[in-house]
Amino acid sequence: MNAVTPPTRQLIRMRGRSYVAFVFSPVVPIAGWLEEIDATLGRSPGFFVGKPVVLDLSALELSQSGIAHLISCLEQRNIRILGLEGVGQDQVTTSMPPLLTGGRNCMLAQNDPKEIREKEQPKGKAKPASLLIESPVRSGQSVVFTEGDITVLGSVGSGAEIVAGGSIHVYGALRGRAMAGIEGNASARIFCQKIEAELLAIDGFYMTAEDISESLRHRPAQAWLAGNVMRIEPLS
Repeated sequence: MNAVTPPTRQLIRMRGRSYVAFVFSPVVPIAGWLEEIDATLGRSPGFFVGKPVVLDLSALELSQSGIAHLISCLEQRNIRILGLEGVGQDQVTTSMPPLLTGGRNCMLAQNDPKEIREKEQPKGKAKPASLLIESPVRSGQSVVFTEGDITVLGSVGSGAEIVAGGSIHVYGALRGRAMAGIEGNASARIFCQKIEAELLAIDGFYMTAEDISESLRHRPAQAWLAGNVMRIEPLS
């Protein structure tokens, strides 16, 4: 009798991959907060396309139906929620996005690690307070450094993204998105040699391309926060 060889078991291959997600933190009145979302989409219709979004509900007290309605309102705006934070398990149903835990800061993320990379630091040395990018940041690339400033010696292309815990310095044209002070640093600033940005943001307050005066475009400029208002002025 011939022995029957059992079929080889196919192993499941799993890989880890991290993404930079937007975190929405709705406030009351929610209708007014949604109007701000609509205003952003009106100026930049594709701004959230393909971007993971996390909904932080810690500032609200919503029932299950209230959470479901808010998620539905965002989905109607083509904003897909990756997960929820700031609520209890009893407030989430199986039809809702999952509760997320363990979110943490990342040092650097990009789609081409050969071209933009963080230099390795010797063991025992403190983390750097700034990140230097010696090459242009091209369309589709994302550089994230939450520990301090980012300096780009070249230009930042349209569709590229720079995210910093401190200030952002671009020694070239800034055509993509620049988000500074993302860890609550309202004193952070954005500097560039030629401002053509799609979006500027400091500590969560933002300005889109349509909000930037034509008189400032294609000129050296800096952006900062004056209270809760973004300001831009030319660099002399």
